Amino acid sequence: MMSHRQCLTTVTALILLHALSLVSSTVMSRADRITSLPGQPKVGFQQYSGYVSIDKKKQRALFYYLAEAETKPISKPLVLWLNGGPGCSSLGVGAFSENGPFRPKGSVLVRNQHSWNHEANMLYLETPVGVGFSYATQSSSYEGVNDKITAKDNLVFLQKWFKRFPQYLNRSLFITGESYAGHYVPQLAQLMVQYNKKHHLFNLKGIALGNPVLEFSTDFNSRAEYFWSHGLISDPTYKMFTSYCNYSRYVSEYYRGEVSSMCSKVMSQVSTETSRFVDKYDVTLDVCIPSVLSQSKVVSPQQVGETVDVCVEDETVNYLNRRDVQKALHARLVGTRKWAVCSNVLDYELLDVEVPTINIVGSLVKAGVPVLVYSGDQDSVIPLTGSRTLVNRLAQQLGLSTTVPYRVWFAGQQVGGWTQVYGNVLAFATVRGAAHEVPFSQPERSLVLFKAFLGGNPLPEEF
Repeated sequence: MMSHRQCLTTVTALILLHALSLVSSTVMSRADRITSLPGQPKVGFQQYSGYVSIDKKKQRALFYYLAEAETKPISKPLVLWLNGGPGCSSLGVGAFSENGPFRPKGSVLVRNQHSWNHEANMLYLETPVGVGFSYATQSSSYEGVNDKITAKDNLVFLQKWFKRFPQYLNRSLFITGESYAGHYVPQLAQLMVQYNKKHHLFNLKGIALGNPVLEFSTDFNSRAEYFWSHGLISDPTYKMFTSYCNYSRYVSEYYRGEVSSMCSKVMSQVSTETSRFVDKYDVTLDVCIPSVLSQSKVVSPQQVGETVDVCVEDETVNYLNRRDVQKALHARLVGTRKWAVCSNVLDYELLDVEVPTINIVGSLVKAGVPVLVYSGDQDSVIPLTGSRTLVNRLAQQLGLSTTVPYRVWFAGQQVGGWTQVYGNVLAFATVRGAAHEVPFSQPERSLVLFKAFLGGNPLPEEF
């Protein structure tokens, strides 16, 4: 039996170990602190960025960027943002083009007046390895990457990141993302819920998914009706696109390298009528969106006879490829000469897109994790009609009653979109006038949506 003195000695040792680990983590996080980004206006909040090793043996590391909340960061939640692709950068797309505090303009950064760090501490993760500044020293680590590997790596990242930033450990945590993050986010959240059964580490309070891929055939095949209802294709082409070769069949054939003559014929006609001069991510836009916003790896493979016409100037790519910027971010290029928006070294298992994640969303709702699915209503790539159908079907399967009937919501004295809530735990919302990248195309409305989501509040019913 331990004596009183031995007991005290053990307690003292544990306290010392805890104190030392706190000091160690403080030193590590301090090393990641960004003094100032080149061309950045003066701000009152802290920024951090750097690497978290997820596999020292194979030297695999994920790059993150943290923009703390503009005011009272200690009292505000932590939000992890993931972009899609798979293989597109949360730093370049999410942070510097959508909902981060700055946007590159020439040689400087300008403030985003509707940045989500008004309401939360925003953590952007370039995942999986091979995306953006995230790297592995062995090129074999970029091969055969799939959803399962990505989810596990993201979980390890968070576990290690919390050791570096222990002040966030008990903070409310939300995970958000868009497009193929409809796979990333629910799969990560599911691992967190499972992990919490043994070790309560993650204070997960909800997930939000923007224009997400949740169920391959429903999401992809809603594109035909969207094209037709918005006048982008003719009646005969709509009939062909829904009976002879729908979009999910075309994508399945495309990624198996065996496009049938029928699908080739249908897609050629669809491409001709929709026109390469219409942005499929925002069908009402009459100017090009920079290539930085094309999260098109899986959700929109190059169509038959279609050439890619990207903007000449891509401010984010230029900015993140500057040596002084990389130095300020504590970033480095490994195995590649240039930072790219969407990875050209990553070999992802593209057929994972066919595995539904809507059932995982259902398990999260059952576990009491609030879920918001939101859709920019000008996106034809993952149209709102598919997402709304899936959410409604899930609510019925789970036996959830409608707690907020389908209605408009407001932002800035205008209709911000429409919303419906089921069982106060599953919600769907549209964002009026928004594209595939909602915070980029409707920054003010997206911030209103985001604030309501964090607070667990219904979207505003009046001005």
